[in-house]
Amino acid sequence: MQIVLALIYGAAVGALAHFTMPARDTRGAGLAPVLGAVIGSVLWTALTWAGLGLGNPWLWLAGALVPPAAVYLIVAALTRVRRARDDQERRRLGIV
Repeated sequence: MQIVLALIYGAAVGALAHFTMPARDTRGAGLAPVLGAVIGSVLWTALTWAGLGLGNPWLWLAGALVPPAAVYLIVAALTRVRRARDDQERRRLGIV
């Protein structure tokens, strides 16, 4: 049941990332929250399957630190890729 905490936390971190990072117009409003929820839940599941229990501080520490870091890095990379492809498409179409 505690995996719901990871889902909610990951989605909240993703929403925060979407609204605090530049170039919001290059991505959908749901991308970062869904990405955060997926990363949080997959991480939580993997660590509990690896044997870390609820009393283990590493589970909570990883669950708190990994989703924000991963979401911000992935969203930044996706934004750079989107901008580069948009610029390339504009040049191809002769718009720029």
